[in-house]
Amino acid sequence: MRILGIDPGYAIVGYGVIDCKGNRYLPVEYGAITTRAGAEFPLRLQEIYEGMEELLARLKPQVASVEKLYFSNNKTTGIGVAEARGVILLSLVQAGVPLYEYTPMQVKQAVTGYGKALKPQMQEVTRKLLCLREIPKPDDTADALALAICHGQAAGSALRRKIYRQEPGKVI
Repeated sequence: MRILGIDPGYAIVGYGVIDCKGNRYLPVEYGAITTRAGAEFPLRLQEIYEGMEELLARLKPQVASVEKLYFSNNKTTGIGVAEARGVILLSLVQAGVPLYEYTPMQVKQAVTGYGKALKPQMQEVTRKLLCLREIPKPDDTADALALAICHGQAAGSALRRKIYRQEPGKVI
């Protein structure tokens, strides 16, 4: 199964594509869609949409794993991220890619076995699981790869296989 992990943002959208074969995760491509800092916000959203269209057409993921948003202190930034996330979800739906959503705690639990793991721990385990020489940069890229691994772990469970087989595209 080819899984696209997405860490949403409006300045940087981290992405990571892996092939999941049994218990092995093989990195296909990872990086970031970046937008121009001085550009008007609607144009930044357009850049994200066009970047997503290009990625989806070229890499042909079978499923996408997207981080669920949660607001902490900065709600102003959160609104922009939510708008960018909407563009990302739209591009996935239009491309017919089933999508699944995971909270940061679910990703940490799936990747490291501990739901409150720190970012350096997550990055190192992600690097090891994918047999990479270095931790991917920027951090958004490493987070996206962790999201892809999270879905690989979840899709491997009997319950998830049943849900996936019966209702592909169901947002969980």
